[in-house]
Parts: sequence; C-alpha cells; structure tokens
Amino acid sequence: MRALPIGPVMIDLEGHDLSALDKEKINHPNTGALILFARNYDNPEQIKALVKTIRAARKGDILVSVDQEGGRVQRFRSGFTRLPPAIRYAEKPELAETAGWLMAAEVLSVDVDFSFAPVLDVDCGISEIIGDRTFALEPEQAALLAAAFVKGMRLAGMAATGKHFPGHGAVAADSHLALPVDPRPLAEIRARDLLPFQALIEQGLEAIMPAHVVYTQVDDMPAGFSKIWLQYILRKELGFDGAIFSDDLSMEGAAGVGDFLDRAQLAQQAGCDMLLVCNNPSAAEHVLDKLPVTQNSDRERRLQAMRGRPKIDRANLLKSAKWQQAAAQILQLTETHA
Repeated sequence: MRALPIGPVMIDLEGHDLSALDKEKINHPNTGALILFARNYDNPEQIKALVKTIRAARKGDILVSVDQEGGRVQRFRSGFTRLPPAIRYAEKPELAETAGWLMAAEVLSVDVDFSFAPVLDVDCGISEIIGDRTFALEPEQAALLAAAFVKGMRLAGMAATGKHFPGHGAVAADSHLALPVDPRPLAEIRARDLLPFQALIEQGLEAIMPAHVVYTQVDDMPAGFSKIWLQYILRKELGFDGAIFSDDLSMEGAAGVGDFLDRAQLAQQAGCDMLLVCNNPSAAEHVLDKLPVTQNSDRERRLQAMRGRPKIDRANLLKSAKWQQAAAQILQLTETHA
C-alpha cells in the first residue's frame, strides 16, 4: 500500500496520550499535521515519546507543530528555555537570531517539525491580542528583527511561518472571540503592515498564516477566506510560493462564513494549503470525513518544506556550549522583565 501523503487538515489532541480515536484520525487520508498545546505537554521526555507515537500512528507523512513564540505564547515551558515576548528584542537586537536558533533547536530536539513563528504583525497600540508579540512598533524594524529571528530558526533546521497576513495589529478585537474589522484603505496597509511580510517573502519565507480579520476596503471576506488577499496580493503581487496555513477555523473570527465544512472548503478554495481545526474534536472529525480527499502536488511540495531538518539529539544539544550560552543570554533578557 502506498504511504499516505500529507493531507490538508491539521488536528489536535485532548491529552498526553493517544486514544484509539486519535490514532484513527491521525491516519485519516485528509490529515496532514497535528498541533500540540500546553495541555499535551508535561516534560521534554513525555512530549518526545508522544510525538513518536503520533508518527507511528500515521501510515505515511505527517507534520507536527506547536506555538512556541515566547512570552504569552509558549506551549512547552518546563524543561524549555523561557523566551521573552518578541518586543524585547528591540532592546537587544543582537539576540534576535540567537533566540530564533534556541527556540528552533529546542523544539526540534523533541521531534516537533516547526513552531508557528514569527509574528510579523506591526502593533498600532490598540491590539491586546498582538501587543508585545510584535517585534517592533515600526514596520522596518519589525522586519529586520523578524528576519534575524528567522535566520536563527533556519540555522537550527526549522522553517518559518509569518503570521497574521496581512496584519492583525490595527484592530482591537481578538479574532479568537470576535470578527475584527479593519476599515483602512489598502494603500495604508501596503505602506505599513505588508512591509515585514514582503521583506521576509523576498528572503524565502516558507509559510504564512492569514488573519481572521475583514479588511473592508479590500474584500468583505476575512483574509483567510479571501482569494483577493491570498491568490492575488500574496501569491501574484508579493510572489509568495510557500505554504499557507489557515488560522484555527474554530475561532470566532471564522464563524461568520458558515459551518466547519463551509469554513474548510472556503479557506481551501481561497488558497490555504493546510486547514487548522483545533479545540473542537467533533468538528475536526466532521471536516476529515466530509472534505473531499484530493491530491495536490504543489500543496505537497510546499508542505514538505515545513519538515524539521536535521533531527537534533536533545542530550547533545543541552551539553553544547552554543546552547548553554544562548540559553543564558535569552533567560537574562526574559528575567529582566519578569
């Protein structure tokens, strides 16, 4: 039997172990990836064993991911270096690359392929959900610091995902809880929010996650469901050829376009290569079963680029002088603002 390719749906788990149903879902032809949350994590040894079980449950390819930005968004904590929020690197720009390498090396050492990072949103001082997750308040500096962070990630062997295209920093609402609306003209968005994305795309950015935000001067659909944003502006205008991951289709910002199958199909039609259905097991099962099973060589190529390379031995990593120095520098920056 031919090994299953990477499917178009990313799912999650409820606990520290796999149930029989989890294994069934992981081996579904439409499954392509799994995201781990803090609820799945106890310690590095446990999460590495869980990832091994996940990979064994799939008769083919699967990607494993996590949100490990730092600051408020760091799912693996005990046993991992505590990372500061991205805004702190503006104070110590020389540590952005070090932090990117450290984050990526530690995540790869437990056999997780990638973290959804970096945040490329430029905060305008009104978005609590973005806030200190931004690298800087000016787009040029945000682009430079994010590029350094990505350089570090790549040195460790991890692909980068820029989020949340075309920019979530100018709306107050949290798209987890509501549908934010950004009324600014496209010219203003181009001149500010798109600059970090454009800069990183020119440097070979491997993946992008669009925002569940409606930009009313451009389209009446949220960006993650918008052919204008994803196919015309992102693909054609900006020349992006990497993977597009939807943001979680369980978020309230996605609810207005229909039920879960509608959301998945609309996101896919707009141009998303991977559809995230998290924190709602029944919805994930529904999408897996009802979404037509298709093969797409371009999607497969783009998603294969997200695989972590090379595998990193955790024991050797923690003994290395490079890790010890990097961990000490980043921990000092983190604790300065604790």
